[in-house]
Amino acid sequence: MKTDVEELGPTRVKLSIEVPFEELKPSLDKAYREVGRQVRIPGFRPGKVPPRIIDQRLGRGVVLEQAVNDALPGLYGKALEEGDVLALGQPELQITKLDDGKELSFTAEVDVRPRFEVPDLEGMPVTVDNAEVTPDDVEEYLSGLRERFASLKSVDRPARSGDFVSMDLSASVDGDTVEDAQASGLSYEIGSGDLLDGLDEALEGVTAGESKVFTAELPGGAHSGEQAQVTVTVHSVKEKDLPELDDEFAQAASEFDTLGELRAGTRAQLQAARRLQQAGQAQQRALDALLSRIDIPLPEKVVAAEAERRRDSMIEQLDQIGSSLDDYLQTMGRTPAEFEADLERDARQGVKTGFVLDQLALQEKLGVDAGEMSAYVAEQARRMRVDPERLAKQLADNGQLGSVAAEVLRGKALDLIAQRAKVTDEAGQEVDLRPPATEGPTEDETEDPTEGPGEDPTEDEVSAADQAGDAAIEAGDAAGEATASD
Repeated sequence: MKTDVEELGPTRVKLSIEVPFEELKPSLDKAYREVGRQVRIPGFRPGKVPPRIIDQRLGRGVVLEQAVNDALPGLYGKALEEGDVLALGQPELQITKLDDGKELSFTAEVDVRPRFEVPDLEGMPVTVDNAEVTPDDVEEYLSGLRERFASLKSVDRPARSGDFVSMDLSASVDGDTVEDAQASGLSYEIGSGDLLDGLDEALEGVTAGESKVFTAELPGGAHSGEQAQVTVTVHSVKEKDLPELDDEFAQAASEFDTLGELRAGTRAQLQAARRLQQAGQAQQRALDALLSRIDIPLPEKVVAAEAERRRDSMIEQLDQIGSSLDDYLQTMGRTPAEFEADLERDARQGVKTGFVLDQLALQEKLGVDAGEMSAYVAEQARRMRVDPERLAKQLADNGQLGSVAAEVLRGKALDLIAQRAKVTDEAGQEVDLRPPATEGPTEDETEDPTEGPGEDPTEDEVSAADQAGDAAIEAGDAAGEATASD
């Protein structure tokens, strides 16, 4: 087989392939067998019809066409390998010559990855936010913690902002009651602005047992957008009763015994959280800085496919919450043209980012081992709240382990970018991106002790990790190929 590669542009090539006819023999034999099983010819059992009889009855062209269609994918893949072409997406194939018994020629036009080198990353300047935790930050956190442990107590006074009221609401338009704008026993925090415009102002100064009438625009229902007369009747007024900030509160709200320990623990927790934020900022800002230094052409079809994927994903998410793209655009105050422009911009950035991370992984000869694949599968299962063994099996059955390996490689490439950059905070201090050692659980772990990373793995997680790890041996070997496709 002979393959010539012609560059049609920086991201598109045309392959011209000439195939000696003898290379089609396996596909021809297969085509004769399949056609022989499908046709019914008197005197011959299905599958036992000789090729010459098939040629006489149906014509050689029927078999030849089926054989060529069967052979093309393999021939195309071989041509890519011979031409050292990293193809993207599906090719446009065209048969240019089919000389029975002599030669098959065809062309394939396909998008390819742009060829470029990632520049030196060492010392690339990146600035992130300060991670300093002030006493005010600690007190603000403790104030929020007190709010979470607050109780409500009834008060015998006029309602004011911050109070909670139990109330009834009824609305009428032109004297007629609006049936879908009636509610009883609602609990509402004055000043939250969560219901009707003008409700907060109407409630201030009202005592239990009193009613007040005000005008408001109805936000939904049959009279949406119309002005209505709204009557609010208050049944009770309650205020927040915040617990005292003392040792007793520290014991009730945390694992600490004293208020001093709670303050110190809070400071350490906030410091650890901000350092994690710094690490995330460092990755993203280092990546942005690198992307700004690289100018590469992007295959338009790949960009269009990525934009379509993002659009479909957003529509699916909106559909799951009972909304639509039109509703979203109206809520955000955006036009369809603005949405499409942003979508294309983000798609271009996403495609470029993938190319750069993949190229860096190739340049640095990064690989994927079984432990990294196992950790990735376990983490994805935790985030998706699914059984780890089931997820591992699904990835293997669907042939997605190559994509998983590519994602792990991209993550390692992103880590490498941040590690080689010179990261400083706004005060000019160098930032240590190593994961901080924490003392005690984070807030999320306190709220949901069933998900803490300190737990021993379950049998399912161990099984899933082992399964993914075994599969990673093959996927890791094929990682170079995985990074060559999106």
